[in-house]
Amino acid sequence: MRAKTDDTTTTRGREAEAAAARHLEQRGLRVIGRNFRIRGGEIDLICQDGRTLVFVEVRLRSRSDFGGAAASITAAKQRRIILAARHYLTGRAECDCRFDCVLLDGGRIDWLRDAFTADA
Repeated sequence: MRAKTDDTTTTRGREAEAAAARHLEQRGLRVIGRNFRIRGGEIDLICQDGRTLVFVEVRLRSRSDFGGAAASITAAKQRRIILAARHYLTGRAECDCRFDCVLLDGGRIDWLRDAFTADA
């Protein structure tokens, strides 16, 4: 039974990331990477917005019992995203970057530009 739940969660997560990517692309961003993982961190989407590199966290919540999608992006989660972003940037040309979040709450999509900074 556990595998069924995990599979459903994984499938819903992939669908949420695909919906977020479509949402961002319709608004002019170009997705250049997905699910970048290192030990200790992960970035759901990496996008290009003009000359700015955008690291995107996608959060899906079908219920708001525990504060909804935005509340699930804790300071610890932000640190893990920042760690992965720093690793991704290693050896690359210096560029502007920002951290955005795409929140999917009960069928609604919200895009938070500059949701947090690397100083968090």
